Amino acid sequence: MGQNDPGMLLLLLAGMTYIAKLWRDDYRATAANGGVPPPRALPGTTPASRLAIIVAVLGALGLLALETVGEYALGIVEAQSRITVLFGFYTLAAAFGEELIFRGFIVVPNRGRAALVASCVGASLVFAALHPFLWEWKDGTLTWRFDAKAGLSFGMVFAASLWFYTVRFWKLNPTHSLLPCIAAHAAKNLGVFAIKYVQGFVSDWW
Repeated sequence: MGQNDPGMLLLLLAGMTYIAKLWRDDYRATAANGGVPPPRALPGTTPASRLAIIVAVLGALGLLALETVGEYALGIVEAQSRITVLFGFYTLAAAFGEELIFRGFIVVPNRGRAALVASCVGASLVFAALHPFLWEWKDGTLTWRFDAKAGLSFGMVFAASLWFYTVRFWKLNPTHSLLPCIAAHAAKNLGVFAIKYVQGFVSDWW
């Protein structure tokens, strides 16, 4: 992920910022057009209620609290990774990028409920698998991990992804806006940074 490469993280941050600007421009155009997205607008550029956003955030923080309690219960707190402040900032930008890709593009919304649910579950498995919990690529070698920490982290990312899909397609979000997903994901990532900082796992600025 380039966690230890400040240059790569800054480049990714710049790219995410530009894409976020494009999404915001489409969101503003949608608002100016009475809630109708312009042709070829990015996904989810519709408004969402404050209630939908608040409930989405609370659910994400609840999952984070459950994961933290699980780490202490299993005695695996010390097994978690160290991050930098810069990487923490990157995770906030990544929250937007991942929501746009997965909850925005990688979903089948117009082929019935079964196709929607199947696509959400399948994409969530891919989403969790892409996070380096069950595997590690280091010095040209792929190493698999199936310990308690890897299993818990993988399971909680999978659950979080299902929650993000839920808050896009539930009744509280009739326009299928990405705003609740983005807010929930950013809140969870910010919470992860805060917990790591308190626990002493934020090692440096970059």
